[in-house]
Amino acid sequence: MPRRLHLCAFMRPVSIHTAWWRYPGAAPDANTSFAHLKHYAQTLERGRFDAFFMADHMAVLNMPMAALKRSATVTSIEPLTLLPALAAVTEHIGLIATASTTFNEPYHIARKFASLDIVSGGRAGWNVVTTSNPDAALNFGMDDHMEHAQRYRRAREFYEVVTGLWDSWADDAFVRDVDAGVYFDPDKLHVLDHRGEYFKVRGPLNVARPPQGWPVIVQAGASEAGRQLAAETAEVIFAAGGKVEAAQAFYADIKSRMARVGRAPDQLKILPGAMVILGGSRAEAQEKKALLDSLVHPDSGVASLSIALGCDASGFDLDAPLPDIPETNASKSARDRVLAYARANNATVRQLAAMVGAYSGPTFMGTPASVADEMQHWLESSACDGFTIQFPTVPMGLDEFVDQLVPELQRRDILRREYEGRTLRENLGLSRPGNRFFA
Repeated sequence: MPRRLHLCAFMRPVSIHTAWWRYPGAAPDANTSFAHLKHYAQTLERGRFDAFFMADHMAVLNMPMAALKRSATVTSIEPLTLLPALAAVTEHIGLIATASTTFNEPYHIARKFASLDIVSGGRAGWNVVTTSNPDAALNFGMDDHMEHAQRYRRAREFYEVVTGLWDSWADDAFVRDVDAGVYFDPDKLHVLDHRGEYFKVRGPLNVARPPQGWPVIVQAGASEAGRQLAAETAEVIFAAGGKVEAAQAFYADIKSRMARVGRAPDQLKILPGAMVILGGSRAEAQEKKALLDSLVHPDSGVASLSIALGCDASGFDLDAPLPDIPETNASKSARDRVLAYARANNATVRQLAAMVGAYSGPTFMGTPASVADEMQHWLESSACDGFTIQFPTVPMGLDEFVDQLVPELQRRDILRREYEGRTLRENLGLSRPGNRFFA
């Protein structure tokens, strides 16, 4: 079979662009409207997307009130409440949620995602994050954010505990012998009894082994620690993107790390983020983007830059180059991307704020045919296995993608016409993991 694109939709927020909700015809309440989100999930399924991905935040965004009051991301539905509801109104599309390893307990996460996998018939995915927003610590009895390297050590152990709990029961443990009065076979139950640096968890999990064995493991980290954790554990990476050459280097690095730890490279799909803006011509698509970018308020741009840098940028000279930025305990990969762009382009703070406040990742703009050309090039040049699509606004950007671009990708035979299976693993081409405790 030819290589085909895997597509996930980044749906929390429903658009990553700061001004999406101000665009003419947009649905400003989309993040908190189940009616809208249900329609979007069903439209994505019609477009044969692999998954509906819902990111999450453990705190209100750490930005000044002048910017916060302009943010449509300030509130949304909690992912593991929303996704079971979407499971009931869809049949094939995967349902991926973010859950933090810093501000949760492994038993909670194992139980919730196993339950989502059962409710959805094998369509759950867990986006493993360590949480970059330092303000989240203040909501969980902590005065300071856990140090970056420590967060990743905790995440590695967290993953081991969660997957161990998912393996508590053999797949055939539940005999349900009505005549003998035996519900399960005790020899097919494993007590984890984990004792580690961060966690002490007895187990077993009080939920049967999920239909997929394990829900699909998703990561987004791009730092050195994040890349290594992904190479060891992830099955999908939502990569940051950038230019195609940078994406090719990232792709090669992750796949080579997998080989070094004994994992088959095809058992991880790398899906860089990409915003897609369609028009009858490239000029029309550029006009749409220019209108969207013009709706970003300066307060929002500087606040977004502060989040990306991990420090307060509100006092910087807007028309001067970026000053020296100290190391921070926030996301290192986001900071490094902004610093690299600033150096390469000799950008002023004002220019950086406009870029980060709008959308700083790769943007495919043009006709359906020209955008399909770019996507096909990325796929065939080993820059990705597909994309995490970020719509410029909803519902228009989503509808245009499914109604105009999907048929072009299918015509080229680089996007499925029908789903390959019933589970997210089957559709992604991922193996079902064996149970570490039972053959």
